[in-house]
Amino acid sequence: MEFWTSLFYKYRRLIKWLSLYLALAGPGIIVMIADNDAGGITTYAATGAKFGFSFIWFVIFLGPIAYVVQEMTVRLGAVTKRGHAEAIFDAFGPFWGWFSLIDLGVVNFLTLVTEFIGMTAALSIFGVPPLLTVLGVSALMIAIVMHGRYWTWEKVVLLFCSLNLIYIPAALIVRPDYSQVMGGLMPAFPYGFNGEVFFFLMANIGTTIAPWMIFFQQSSVVDKGMTEKDIPFGKLDTAIGAIFTIFVAVFCIILTGSLLFKPGGADIESAADAARAIIGSHSLVGTALAIGLFDAGLLGAICISLASSWAMGEVLGWAHSINNKLSEAPMFYAFYFLSLLGAGIIVLLPGAPLVLITLFVQVIAVTLLPAALVFLIVLLNSEELMGKYRNTTFQNILGFAIILMIIVLSTLYALSVLFPEVFR
Repeated sequence: MEFWTSLFYKYRRLIKWLSLYLALAGPGIIVMIADNDAGGITTYAATGAKFGFSFIWFVIFLGPIAYVVQEMTVRLGAVTKRGHAEAIFDAFGPFWGWFSLIDLGVVNFLTLVTEFIGMTAALSIFGVPPLLTVLGVSALMIAIVMHGRYWTWEKVVLLFCSLNLIYIPAALIVRPDYSQVMGGLMPAFPYGFNGEVFFFLMANIGTTIAPWMIFFQQSSVVDKGMTEKDIPFGKLDTAIGAIFTIFVAVFCIILTGSLLFKPGGADIESAADAARAIIGSHSLVGTALAIGLFDAGLLGAICISLASSWAMGEVLGWAHSINNKLSEAPMFYAFYFLSLLGAGIIVLLPGAPLVLITLFVQVIAVTLLPAALVFLIVLLNSEELMGKYRNTTFQNILGFAIILMIIVLSTLYALSVLFPEVFR
């Protein structure tokens, strides 16, 4: 009898713990899965098509790095109750505050453009005109945020997050050569060191760790009302999201690497190109790739546009919560609407180099990332600000190692462009 009583109480504690986690889950999973946005899926698809499974190890390596960065935003948001933009202004003053905000605004807008590029390209496969896609998506995104409740918004976005996992069954359907996949787990550069390799390495970093993610998750933690006691759940939420995002990235590479890779590199520049190439021989898989690309663009657009609106609201003193109705936060929603309108117009411009924009935005993002990481680490080392939740020595070592890695890769890429003969 004592055994069953003990088991019953353990069961009740587990149910209580799960209920509490499910109530607090959201920001970490959303930011990580939305990290596999249209630009990310395009990068992974192009990586698999051009290099096969060779860089799976590198994408897996980026998963823990993304967690290390985003875990810091959970602690910073829960302890300070302020978004990242506001925290930088308070700690470093207006000059560096505006520097970080302008940095974020430029990268976010360019990235938002890539999300619309991905969505229009995906639906064009099914014959949907770009103008209709832009109008329909914008109307949907406006409707999602207009409910005036953070919880409603979060649950709707989590549904879109689940659709992002479509690449996993799609890759399994094609029955990849698992011995070759396992070979991709071993760190190696079979295609040597050159500008193209550096470009793809940086694009993969830029789509896995991006400045908007730092701003978005911290503001999301604040808008949700998480506190210090919720930090363990926020860390778990972020870890689960990191696992999912790397699974999706790896299976996307496996999918295009299995069907499109050929010696010398396949002539595939985007996920939409990959979907079109695959639909002819594997209609179900190609359709899944196109649907996943649209969903990825939608998720990214939802999160990136909100990250910018939250940051502007924090700095300029607007009401800036999804819990506010339109009449209560007119400037917050106006900035959100204008961001969508501007990005949509650029995508509809005739002759715009959309694929090139998508890949280069990832590289631009990673080039500007070190500045965002420095601000984050300095804030996390403030005993006055963070108290017992400040960074440990080990966390600081990891953080600065990430910054150093990005700076080294950025420098090598610049050198490969200036002196291409050195890297042949």
